Amino acid sequence: MLARLAAKRLLEIRQVFRQSPQASRSFSTALNYHIDSPDNNPDLPWEFSEGNKAKVKEILSHYPSNYKQSAVIPLLDLAQQQHGGWLPVSAMNAVAKVIDVAPIRVYEVSTFYSMFNRSKVGKYHLLVCGTTPCMIRGSREIEDALLKHLGVKRNEVTKDGLFSVGEMECMGCCVNAPMITVADYSNGSEGYTYNYYEDVTPKRVVEIVEMLRRGEKLPPGTQNPHRIKCGPEGGNTTLLSEPKPPSCRDLDAC
Repeated sequence: MLARLAAKRLLEIRQVFRQSPQASRSFSTALNYHIDSPDNNPDLPWEFSEGNKAKVKEILSHYPSNYKQSAVIPLLDLAQQQHGGWLPVSAMNAVAKVIDVAPIRVYEVSTFYSMFNRSKVGKYHLLVCGTTPCMIRGSREIEDALLKHLGVKRNEVTKDGLFSVGEMECMGCCVNAPMITVADYSNGSEGYTYNYYEDVTPKRVVEIVEMLRRGEKLPPGTQNPHRIKCGPEGGNTTLLSEPKPPSCRDLDAC
């Protein structure tokens, strides 16, 4: 009885997702099953470019021949860069052939790590940090400003295909919260960059979007002109001189 109810409910969910392509995009990181679509199905041909085939060989050279499967993450990352920021199932199958494993082994990895996108993203994929320090410092306002300016919802792609906005957990620079990451897929794997922009404000993220739209590149890191890297505004107030040496350098004799 329960099995029949579960099967019926799953069928209903699948029908909803087939009717609404956007729904599958919005929940792509939450669902661990694949539904074929015209632009994402195993019958579509996919292979690494000639330039990336050399990179595949270089990546595999870091692992013993009987542990090729250990290269699954860097190979998926390379495939994602080549494919404009997302991984179709045919690309996952290609990676499985390279490392001689069943495709399910690759699917397990790509569905576990949220950094692998299984639906289309913009050429500039903007990720807002949603962890506590950034949230306290206004990350929700940052995301709202981006979504309003671009006219999209989270995980949607703008009509011109240039931008998408997502959320990412801790980026590791909490002292410069709030921050965003820009994954730049505009030039494929050859020109791929992944940069942090810190100390951002709602106004500043909109300026960053417009600079990217114009093809301009800005230095990553803090966007606060009064700070140097992770230092405080106005400069250091402590540790202004050389630290004093210990009174006895021979610690065993002290």
